[in-house]
Amino acid sequence: MRNDQLRDLVGEWDLASDLPGGEGLRGRVVFEPMGEVLVQRATAPVPEVPDSYGLIVTSGDGRHVQHYFDSRGVARLYEMTFDGRTWTLERTKPDFSPLDFCQRFTATVSDDGTTITGEWQTSPDGQQWQRDFGLTYTRRPSG
Repeated sequence: MRNDQLRDLVGEWDLASDLPGGEGLRGRVVFEPMGEVLVQRATAPVPEVPDSYGLIVTSGDGRHVQHYFDSRGVARLYEMTFDGRTWTLERTKPDFSPLDFCQRFTATVSDDGTTITGEWQTSPDGQQWQRDFGLTYTRRPSG
């Protein structure tokens, strides 16, 4: 991977969400390098939450893009930043899917690197954002 900070995400994580109607939802997320790409795979044991893949690519100038695909057939592109502590994903223009609403994910990695706390937000216009739901990633012990 071109960006060493992305290596901080590599590993297995337990996922908790407060998705409306799915409070207490638990899932699993795995980040693994595949050459210059970081693959994010997320699964949850309920049919209402799609399984998904994210392919994180870093360009020569250091910018990140996440290509997102899920079990519903949704495909999206998110502009991404990650500095080792703060992680953002943002989608404010149409791509593979129509842009019915804008999306933004903002998260913070804990000082010890074992927890990522974040939330998804939505906006009709990319200007006024409202909270959609929260996510917490907790690193699984290696080994």
